[in-house]
Amino acid sequence: MPIIVRLDVLLAKRKVRSNELARAVGITEANISLLKSGKVRAIRFSTLEAICDYLDCQPGDLLEYVHAPGEMD
Repeated sequence: MPIIVRLDVLLAKRKVRSNELARAVGITEANISLLKSGKVRAIRFSTLEAICDYLDCQPGDLLEYVHAPGEMD
């Protein structure tokens, strides 16, 4: 998948635990785990907004686009 989720990196930098973020954002720890592993197909803007607000970051700090091998520009 060409979108990489960097939530685990931000949590480590901010010294925030997954369960703390889950409580603050209002989603389950299981969903935080899925986000961290990149095994999600979508994220609600309201969830993204809440995560960015809590971690004091921008969406671009959480998500990164990388070209898939063999993909044309």
